[in-house]
Amino acid sequence: MSEIIIRPATLEDAAAFCAIYNPYIAGTTISFEEQQVAAADMAQRIADVAAAGLPWLVACRDGRPVGYAYATKWRARPAYRTSVESSVYLDMQEAGRGLGTLLYRALLDALRLLDVHMVIGGIAQPNERSVALHEKLGFRKVAHFSEVGRKFGRWVDVGYWELRLQD
Repeated sequence: MSEIIIRPATLEDAAAFCAIYNPYIAGTTISFEEQQVAAADMAQRIADVAAAGLPWLVACRDGRPVGYAYATKWRARPAYRTSVESSVYLDMQEAGRGLGTLLYRALLDALRLLDVHMVIGGIAQPNERSVALHEKLGFRKVAHFSEVGRKFGRWVDVGYWELRLQD
């Protein structure tokens, strides 16, 4: 396996991120989006995360993006300012090879530098791999919402995991 380089995302990564993310939209309930994301829309998302002062990281193998992770504000009101929601997506061929752990740890390290107190991960259920990744990194399940999404003609539950980074 060749070396993985993790770096900050740029707007030029948008098309590669769409290639990673759109299969999750088209074929899974992992994402609740139902329409493919265009590169221009993904670039706007990257810009919005940067404007919020939060990290968006990309993992590259041989110069090619194979995964990404980012944080967004948990809620809009000011008192939530030290809490974020995290997301990580891998090229489906990279799953189960340790890349998610490497990338997520880098995101958590970046968030610690920003004085983030709580990281929240929402996981559509079932998703054993994502649950295992979160729990491996120290997240604990704190909530479960039944049938809050509907995709592919069926109801989907969402669980929430949290990780306190700082006291």
